[in-house]
Amino acid sequence: MNGSEGFSMSQHPEQHNHVRRVVLPSGKTIEVVYFEDQMTAEPTAPRAPMPLPAEQPTDLHVCGACTSELVYPVEWDEAGTTHWEVTLRCPNCEWAGTGVYQQDTVERFDEELDRGTECLVRDLKRLMTANMEEEIERFTDALRDDHILPEDF
Repeated sequence: MNGSEGFSMSQHPEQHNHVRRVVLPSGKTIEVVYFEDQMTAEPTAPRAPMPLPAEQPTDLHVCGACTSELVYPVEWDEAGTTHWEVTLRCPNCEWAGTGVYQQDTVERFDEELDRGTECLVRDLKRLMTANMEEEIERFTDALRDDHILPEDF
């Protein structure tokens, strides 16, 4: 095969892929496909985990130092085909650390982050509604008590 010829997956029956669904903030879902070619040399091995304060947690949202459930990712990058290097931070005790975690652990963490985001959005909507109700009440009180004049507009 010369460089100008393409190849299809059928020519490499040992080629596998991994699909990850990602939900964007807009709500749109996209699929990211990772291809792993078994015919070529092995992909770069995942980097060894960097030291963490305790044994490597399986629930990345839980701080190993203070057990707070508010740990969040500062940065994450792929570290091979099935691992991610993730830098974490706990806002409660200021612990921070970096480790290499398996795909399923990072996916559980991502789901927990999504649940946290949904909770924050619900709370934000409640707060916005409460603030709007308070503003409407003040405005209607001002109208009723004749504190709003035509020149206010």
